[in-house]
Amino acid sequence: MAKRDFGSVRQLPSGRWQARYRDPDGKRRTAPQTFTTKREANRWLTLKAAEIERGEWINPDAGKITLGEWGTRWLESVRPSLKPKTYASYLSLFKTQVKPRFGESALTSIRPMAVSEWIADMSGRGLSASRIRQAHVVLALMMETAVNNELIRVSPCVGTKLPRVVVRDPVILTQDQVAALVKAAVPPHDLLIEIMAYTGLRIGEAFALRRRSIDLEAACIRVTETLVEISGKTSFGTPKDHQVRDVEIPAFLVRRLRAHLDEMEDQSPNALLFVNRRGNPLHYNAWRTWKFDPAADKAGLDSVKPHDLRASHASWVADRWGVLAAGRRLGHSNTTITTRHYARRLEGRDTDVARGLEALRDGDKAPRARTGHDEDDDDPPGVPVPA
Repeated sequence: MAKRDFGSVRQLPSGRWQARYRDPDGKRRTAPQTFTTKREANRWLTLKAAEIERGEWINPDAGKITLGEWGTRWLESVRPSLKPKTYASYLSLFKTQVKPRFGESALTSIRPMAVSEWIADMSGRGLSASRIRQAHVVLALMMETAVNNELIRVSPCVGTKLPRVVVRDPVILTQDQVAALVKAAVPPHDLLIEIMAYTGLRIGEAFALRRRSIDLEAACIRVTETLVEISGKTSFGTPKDHQVRDVEIPAFLVRRLRAHLDEMEDQSPNALLFVNRRGNPLHYNAWRTWKFDPAADKAGLDSVKPHDLRASHASWVADRWGVLAAGRRLGHSNTTITTRHYARRLEGRDTDVARGLEALRDGDKAPRARTGHDEDDDDPPGVPVPA
């Protein structure tokens, strides 16, 4: 029988067959299992030779690193590219959910079934679907990087069935309801609420507004920062997705902001527009407990949350000026985010559509909204103009 070009097989005293080969670095390797027949051993060597030929061979020693060690290295490697709050979230999930389960396991030993059992265990312990999915994201990112570094061939996280997150639909307020909420709030937090409703700023972006953020002559707010909380401590960073933007504001907000700036004791450009009693940045939980929720209760809007102001703004703008205009004001790079998470259909619009269709059928020339996609359209995308 002709000698093999790659590897060799031998029969052990037990009667089973063993396959051996040399890896690309010339190191002798032995198959991790023995075989019943010589043909099975030879077939395994043929497949291994093909892996090496295609450049798909994975060093079995590399995957012996534990998930605990690899996860620590991965967190440090991605830290410079993450926002502090994101890094803190990943670190917390790794320490509390990922490492206790897989910390001592070699990367190569973690199988899809083990990941599914981990998901089931977290669910059994009462973790929310959102928290479970976040923990899975961290593990999946670590494993994906291990694949990219040729430590394992495939990620055990691919195809994992995750619990569904029940998303609360935002409460879309009318302008009258916002007015009632603003009237019920104590100054200057009434202005803060009105700013969020009529600009669509994120809560952290509104909390981070400074004197230099306001351009009264141009009637706009320049959004360059956001305030984040990590373990009870506040810090400033760039807005989400680094979307620095200018948001134009209506005249009534210009007047209110002008009066507020005149009344502020701190006249420096970096002075925060809204601070707590000690002159420090606002903390979300405290602000909501002591300022927002009492105002909402007083206005008869006890189910309303601060985030609903942003969703309401998105719906108002999208309904009248188009989703592109709403997405730009909210700082979204993709309008899919605007429609999926923020903008909602306003009541009564289906009736308007039905009446418009009736008019069309009867031959009336009803005005239409131009979408900004016509070849000769010089107007901003999504802004309705008479045809």
